[in-house]
Amino acid sequence: METIKILDKEFVPSISESDILFNIEKMAQAMNQDLADTNPLFLGILNGSFLFAAELFKRITFPCQISFLKLASYQGSSTTGKVKRLIGLNEDIKDRTVIILEDIVDTGITMENIKKQLLGYEPKEIKIATLLFKPQAFIKDFPIDYIGFMIPDEFIVGFGLDYNGYGRNLKAIYKIKPE
Repeated sequence: METIKILDKEFVPSISESDILFNIEKMAQAMNQDLADTNPLFLGILNGSFLFAAELFKRITFPCQISFLKLASYQGSSTTGKVKRLIGLNEDIKDRTVIILEDIVDTGITMENIKKQLLGYEPKEIKIATLLFKPQAFIKDFPIDYIGFMIPDEFIVGFGLDYNGYGRNLKAIYKIKPE
């Protein structure tokens, strides 16, 4: 089993690059059917979603736009529970379909905060697409429209996800090595 070290933690493979790209392709196909006539705005949540957003957006075949918000809720390997908007929205989303692109949804606290902020701009609808979803950690009550993978409640890194800023560049997703 390939082990990698990031700072003070060891990680082992969890999801391969080929599996990630395969599921992103399936998600894009579903969006191409569901959203073709909506002229939506994809809204990637930085920093973690940048690779997911790029791979997904390359596979979208209808007219649309993409923009990014930057929020922070993680410190180290655990959530702080506090969400702070760092970079705002520049596009007019009134009466538009908005698809939030997130790298991972675990508790749902960050996503709930993002949705509340966006609803103030009066979008037609808000949909959520996440590469990774942790159903065991999810404590909120709203639907997630597009899910790449359902995963256990483990800390992971790679494909945009980080550990204290490191590991985002890994092509696959890794989990903390069991002891």
